[in-house]
Amino acid sequence: MKLSRLVGGAVVAVGVVAARDLTQKKHALTRNFPVIAHARYLLETIGPELRQYIVTSNEEERPFTRDQRTWIYASSKEENNYFGFGTDVDVEHTQGHAYIKHRTFASQLPDDHDKTGRLPSAKILGGPRGRAKAFRPESVVNISAMSFGSMSSAAITALNKGAAAAGCMHNTGEGGLSPYHRNGGDIVLQIGTAYFGCRDEHGNFDLARLQDVVASAPVKAIEIKLSQGAKPGLGGLLPAAKVTREIAEIRGIPEGKDCASPSRHTAFGDVDSMLDFVERIADATGLPVGIKSAVGEMAFWHELARLMSPGDRGVDFVTVDGGEGGTGASPLIFADSIAVPYRMGFSRVYGTFAELGLTDRLTFIGSAKLGLPDNAVVAFALGADLVNVAREAMLAIGCIQSQKCHTDKCPTGVATQNPWLVHGLDPTLKSERCAHYITTLRKELMKVSAAVGVAHPGLITADDVDIFCGDYEARSLAAVYGYKDGWGELGADLADEIIRVMHPQATFDEPVP
Repeated sequence: MKLSRLVGGAVVAVGVVAARDLTQKKHALTRNFPVIAHARYLLETIGPELRQYIVTSNEEERPFTRDQRTWIYASSKEENNYFGFGTDVDVEHTQGHAYIKHRTFASQLPDDHDKTGRLPSAKILGGPRGRAKAFRPESVVNISAMSFGSMSSAAITALNKGAAAAGCMHNTGEGGLSPYHRNGGDIVLQIGTAYFGCRDEHGNFDLARLQDVVASAPVKAIEIKLSQGAKPGLGGLLPAAKVTREIAEIRGIPEGKDCASPSRHTAFGDVDSMLDFVERIADATGLPVGIKSAVGEMAFWHELARLMSPGDRGVDFVTVDGGEGGTGASPLIFADSIAVPYRMGFSRVYGTFAELGLTDRLTFIGSAKLGLPDNAVVAFALGADLVNVAREAMLAIGCIQSQKCHTDKCPTGVATQNPWLVHGLDPTLKSERCAHYITTLRKELMKVSAAVGVAHPGLITADDVDIFCGDYEARSLAAVYGYKDGWGELGADLADEIIRVMHPQATFDEPVP
C-alpha cells in the first residue's frame, strides 16, 4: 500500500511538472521536452563540479588546476605535498611556462636555510622616505585585500588568526576594519573609493576618522586602492541583501541598501593631488602609505615616477594587481579583457621606475595568483619585494573553487553572508591551515632560492628564469617582458643586507653573489 502511494504521488508530481512545462512560455526546451529537459539544467548547474572532479586533467582546469589546489590543500594540512612519477605539464609544448635555472655551484648557506619558514623582506617599508613608523615586513608572503562583506566573518577571522600565527600581514580590503580583523594579525588598512570606515556622513574622506581607526588596531601600513585586477575602473557593488546592520556600521553606510563603490576617487583627481593625499595621510599617521592598481594606460605611471624624482613626495609602496581577475566578482569582459596580465603589467611599472633610478625608494608588491611557488619566483625575478595572496589563502581555509563567490551561495562558507553556510567554517581550525600554507610557501621559496644559488628570492634575477615560447624555444624572462634592471645605489649592498637579516649569527666562507 505504501509503495503504491509513493508511486502514485510520484506520477502526480511528474504530471504537475509536465503540465507546467507545457503551458509556460519562458523556456522553449522544457515546453518541447517536458520533465526530461530539466536534466539538462541540472547538469548545467553542477557542470563546474563535474568538470572539476571527473572531466578535466590535473593541469587543465582554470583558474587553479587540480595539481595546484592539491598542493595548497596538502600544504595547509601539513601533509605530504610532493608529487610522484613525473610532471603532468607538457614541458615541451606548454607556451608561457616558466623554467627556473638551478646552479651547479653556489655560495655556502646554513643547513637550516630553507627549514625555518621565516622569510623577511629585503627592504624596509617606508624607510627610504623616513616614515615615523617604517618597518621591515617579517614575511615576503602576505594576505591580500579581501573585505568583510564579500567574505564571511568566519573566513576573515581565520585569515587574520592565520596571519598572526604565520607572522605576516593581512590587508583589510576596501570594506574597512571589522572586528574579525582584530585577532592578532598585523593590518594593512586599505582605503577604497568609497572611504569605508573613514568617511563622513556624505561619503567624503575624513582624516580624523582614519586616525581613530589606525589608533584602534595594529595597523602597519595604509594602501590606497586605485583599481583591482578583477574589475579595474569599474568600482564595486555590495547588494542590499549583504548589507547587514554589522556591515553598515563598519562601513558607515545605510543598512539594507545597495552599497556602491565609485570607480574613481573624489579626494584627489590627478597624480599631483594624489601625492599630496599620500603625504597628508603619512604625516598624520606616521605609517608607510602606498597605492594598489591594475595596469592599463601607462601615462599615470610615467607621471607618478616623474613627480617622485625630486624626492620631496612619493608613495612608499606600489601593489601591482594583474588583470587576470581575482576574488572580486565582476562582469566577464572585465575579468577577461580589461587591464594587462600581471607579468606584463608589473614589468612595465617596474621598468618605469627603474629608468629613473627610483626602485630603491619604494617597495614593490605583486598580487595576481602569486601564492604558488613558481608564479611567486617569477614575480620576485621581475622585481617584486613582497607578494600578496588571496584566492590561494581562500583555498587554504576551505574554498573548493565552486566559483559561486558572486551568488552568496559559497558552499564552504568562505564568500557568503548566509548564516547556515558560514557556520560550517571553523575559524580556529582553518586559521591553522592558513598559517601552515603561508609557512610552507615561504619554505618552498627558500628551497628554490637555494637551488638557484642565492640566499633570498629577492636575489633571483630575470636571467635565472626562462619562458617557453613554443616550437621548442625558450627566452629569458628579461627578454620576454623587456625587464629593466632596477638595482640602484642600494643594490650593491642588498645581498649582504639580506644575509644579515636572514642569519644574523651565521658566518660564510665565500661571498654571497
